[in-house]
Amino acid sequence: MQKLILLLISCFVLQTAAQSSLTATQWQDDLRFLQKTIHNDYSFLFKKTTKEAFDADVETLYSNIPNLEEHEIVIGLARLVSSFKYGHTVLGFRYQPHAFHQLPFNLYQFNDGVFIQGVHKYYQQALGAKVIAVAGVPIENALKAIYPVVPVENDQFFKAYAGMYLSCPEVLHAQGVIKELSTTVEFTLEKEGKTFKQTFNALPIGERVPTKYSLVQQEGDWLDAREQNYTPRYLKQLDKIYYYEYLPEQKTVYIRHSQI
Repeated sequence: MQKLILLLISCFVLQTAAQSSLTATQWQDDLRFLQKTIHNDYSFLFKKTTKEAFDADVETLYSNIPNLEEHEIVIGLARLVSSFKYGHTVLGFRYQPHAFHQLPFNLYQFNDGVFIQGVHKYYQQALGAKVIAVAGVPIENALKAIYPVVPVENDQFFKAYAGMYLSCPEVLHAQGVIKELSTTVEFTLEKEGKTFKQTFNALPIGERVPTKYSLVQQEGDWLDAREQNYTPRYLKQLDKIYYYEYLPEQKTVYIRHSQI
C-alpha cells in the first residue's frame, strides 16, 4: 500500500512540482501511466470495481481532459482512485501545486442530518445549524453527487469524511453541485426552527479548518457547537493518542485508544 501511495504522489505531485500547470497531453500521459501501473503492479485493487469499469472511466476522462479545468482533471483522477474503495488509497487535495480551497466550517453527520459542528467566529450565526441545501441542491443530492470522489470503504467511512469534501468548492463544482467554480458558496441552513441562507467565503489556499479527530475544538477564532461547560470523556485530552481515567464509583477504567 505504501508503494501505491508513493506511486500516486509521484504521478500527481512530484511530476508537476516544477511547473504550475500541465498541458492536456501531459495530463493524458499521467492518466495512462496511472492506468498501466495499476494493471501491471496493483491488480489486487480490483475487488469492488472491475478492470473493465475502471478502463471505461479512464477512457471517458482521457477524452474529456482537453475540455476540463485543472481542478476537474484532478478530481477526475481522484474518482478513479476512489473507485477502488481500498483503505488509505486516496488522491488528496491539500498539496501544491494543486491544493484546493476549504470553506470555514466543519460538518458532522448525525442520525438526523448534517450539522455545522464547528465554524469560524465570523459565521457564528451558523454554528450548530442543520444543512438543508448546498447552492440550492438538497443536502441528500449533494451527498450523492460527491460520493464518487470520497475514497470510502463503507457507509461509516463516508459518514466520517463526506463533510470535508462538501466544504471544498472545487469538488462541489466538479461534481455539479455548483454551476460555476467560486470560493463563495451559499448554504441553506435551519436553526431553532428557522430556515435561512448563509454565504461562506473559502479560506485562503493552504489554510485548513483546525480539527482533531474530525472535530473543531473551541479555541481562538474557531467555535464548537457543543456546550462548553462539560467535556465528555471521549473528547478529553485529544492531544494524546492514548488516554485513560479511573472511575471509582463504577470501579472501571475508561480508556480512549485513538490511533494504531
